[in-house]
Amino acid sequence: MLFNTFISDLDDGIKCTLMKFADDTKLNGEGDTSEGRAILQEDLDRLEEWANKNLMKFSKDKCKVLHLEKHNPGVQHRLGSTWLESSSV
Repeated sequence: MLFNTFISDLDDGIKCTLMKFADDTKLNGEGDTSEGRAILQEDLDRLEEWANKNLMKFSKDKCKVLHLEKHNPGVQHRLGSTWLESSSV
């Protein structure tokens, strides 16, 4: 209960879909337009700001970007200063 209360404001200001599980967070956004990619990056920046404000850290080595669809441009995103790896699965 305390943990849920602590992370209850994690999705404040987030425009994409944010899913929170026990120790897992997933951000889902559409990156098929430059506007969609910008919104996704802004949300990643908001998550990093939240982590810094709350003295928390994301396991950035475990963070991956999943590019769906055959013609996806595969744009890179970053969490803080760390560029996130792409994953095919």
